[in-house]
Amino acid sequence: MVAFSQTTMSNKTVQIGPFEVGGNNPCMVVAEIGINHNGSLDIARRLIDMAVLAGCGAVKFQTRTVHVVYTAEELAKARAVPEEVIQNALKRGVLSPEAVKILTDNITNTTNGDLKRALEFGHEDYLLIDAYCKTKGILWFSSPWDEASVDLIEQFDPPCFKVASASLTDRGLLERIASYGRPVILGTGMSSMDQVRKAMIVLKDVPVIVSHTVSTYPAKRTDLNLRAITALQKEFGVPVAYSGHENGTTMSVCAVALGACVVERHITLDRTMYGSDQPASLEAVGLKTMVRNIRDLEGALGTGEKLILEAEKPISAKLRRVNTL
Repeated sequence: MVAFSQTTMSNKTVQIGPFEVGGNNPCMVVAEIGINHNGSLDIARRLIDMAVLAGCGAVKFQTRTVHVVYTAEELAKARAVPEEVIQNALKRGVLSPEAVKILTDNITNTTNGDLKRALEFGHEDYLLIDAYCKTKGILWFSSPWDEASVDLIEQFDPPCFKVASASLTDRGLLERIASYGRPVILGTGMSSMDQVRKAMIVLKDVPVIVSHTVSTYPAKRTDLNLRAITALQKEFGVPVAYSGHENGTTMSVCAVALGACVVERHITLDRTMYGSDQPASLEAVGLKTMVRNIRDLEGALGTGEKLILEAEKPISAKLRRVNTL
């Protein structure tokens, strides 16, 4: 097996659309919509608006071919789904004819498969999302969980692909993503350093940003291990991102102080909405606060060069400083 080294991939910055990411460039903030749209294009548009108003650089979705990602047994399990979500899915025509017949007779007779399909956007939906993001001047991309989903998202000329942490060990998926030559943000939750090394070998021919992630929702602060950001920088010599699932915004700002060049956070209209990701997401005020604090931090970090500031010189001139050095 080929060993990974810093010379295998020596990029210090990665271009994502108009943003040069890494080095001393401003942190790119990505608002993860994921499946928090609950299958509603209207909610998706409102979340895009929220990201734009907060000053985010991009929004991100998740894309799956449901019958490929999940087993038939898993999809067949009974699962309660809010009627609003099912009505949306019926309106958009994303459920199977069999499911439509069953749900027409009894809309509460729902399965896990009904929910999974209800939460997936397809080509026509992404056409509308793509057009809307262009009018709002914000980038969008996705985490495709299977090869067909990679091909679907590629049709929209995405600025990059995100590899979800759950997909880091899927060689076929990594190879399909790499085949398009686009930058990749590699989620590393639930993975060892050795597994990340192996994924980086597969992705050796494309620009990669490695993302430190803890895949619990919400993640405890004591589990965040933010120093792993530094460890990943040293190991791979590439820009490092932080995908946060903790409550609040302070730790995500701290990640930038440790060197994270991209910060990704789930967003929601309301944390009490239906959905597994909603409680660990940021609402509008939290998102704005985080972006503002990241920008304040960047202004305070400076260049790292120790200088005498012009503003310090008048103060120094007033003092009798003993200078025997």
